[in-house]
Amino acid sequence: MKQETKVKLRKYGICVAIEVLIAFLVIWSRGFFTQSVAVNIQILSDAFFVAGILMTLFAGMLYVSGEGALIGIGFVLRNAVLTFVPMGRARHERYADYRARKLSQAKKQDNRHILVTGLIFLFIGIVLTVIWNATFYNP
Repeated sequence: MKQETKVKLRKYGICVAIEVLIAFLVIWSRGFFTQSVAVNIQILSDAFFVAGILMTLFAGMLYVSGEGALIGIGFVLRNAVLTFVPMGRARHERYADYRARKLSQAKKQDNRHILVTGLIFLFIGIVLTVIWNATFYNP
């Protein structure tokens, strides 16, 4: 197997392991093994949905951060810290220079594996919700 394929599989495996851990924590906190079948399907639906939505939102935050949307917050925090450091104002730079430097240093990373696994878990959670709704919901 190629080295690139191994790296991709490892990234997907790590993401799935994190999502399974999140789902397990939700299942464990809700008392999965002490409930009826209907409630267990609800718990599974919640677990997969929570894991999927967290990873999908994390992928979105990584994308927004990689595009430079959070550079301004870093600039403000850096200047706030430099205000309290002796001679910190000597290292002050304009926002345009700071942004150009940060964007030139930024590396474009492929974080598609986080989004894909998050969407898969989210889809499983939605399917389980539909199954519960069709089978057990009586209005």
